[in-house]
Amino acid sequence: MSWLEKLLPPKMQQTDPSERRTVPEGLWIKCPSCDTVLYKSDLEQNINVCPKCSHHHRIRARARLDAFLDGEGRYEIGQEVLPVDALKFKDSKRYPERLKESLESTGETDALVVMGGAVLSIPLVAACFEFDFMGGSMGSVVGERFVRGVEAAVEQKVPFVSFAATGGARMQEGLLSLMQMAKTNASLTLLAKAKLPYISVLTDPTMGGVSASFAFVGDIVFAEPKALIGFAGPRVIENTVREKLPEGFQRAEFLVKTGAIDGIIDRRELRTTIARSLAMLQRQSADAVA
Repeated sequence: MSWLEKLLPPKMQQTDPSERRTVPEGLWIKCPSCDTVLYKSDLEQNINVCPKCSHHHRIRARARLDAFLDGEGRYEIGQEVLPVDALKFKDSKRYPERLKESLESTGETDALVVMGGAVLSIPLVAACFEFDFMGGSMGSVVGERFVRGVEAAVEQKVPFVSFAATGGARMQEGLLSLMQMAKTNASLTLLAKAKLPYISVLTDPTMGGVSASFAFVGDIVFAEPKALIGFAGPRVIENTVREKLPEGFQRAEFLVKTGAIDGIIDRRELRTTIARSLAMLQRQSADAVA
């Protein structure tokens, strides 16, 4: 030990870097709205809603469905439908490479998860976008899984609920992707003919071809607080019309004021709100919903 180390208090002496305690990565999350540092497990237990300011963090598809559906009787629909590179598309990477990367990072085979189950004992089919899979883009698999979910709802005579979180159509599939707009909308006419409810929930973000198709044609259209909802992005619109857009343009609060959506629902209240709405749409007693 040197003479300087003898003079310094123990707390000021340097320690071996290998002996320093390290904080595990991903243990804490900083809320982008209020800057509160949150314990990740606490945030997850609160369905990714900040307990301090109620900011709605984005949430993975299966985590949302786990929180939304009752625990018993769940089953997945359309998981056997997988993407193909029909156009042999390549930009900076080949399409199969992007699919592989998304599979490895999310564990999903495409951007939509469809499940049958129940909410507060009301049977239904729910479709939920996985935004982390290529920005939740809608390709042929998303369209096919959505349609199979609708067909399952019609066959079982139960309502259909969708949760949108998407950047729009998937450019790597070109026209095949754009055709899903018509395909999904056409399938919803089956629900209407069977007089079965369809509720659409718009989350952050809901843009492009999805917002221009099935996302806005629900019997009831809800949104989560401050969700970005629209077709083209705000900067694209400003550059096109050469005017400054209103404050909060394309946010859920702006859309509910203009009558574009029916209401804004806190994620923690979605189960009860949707269950009550479905009960009323099916002319059942909403009081029976806990």
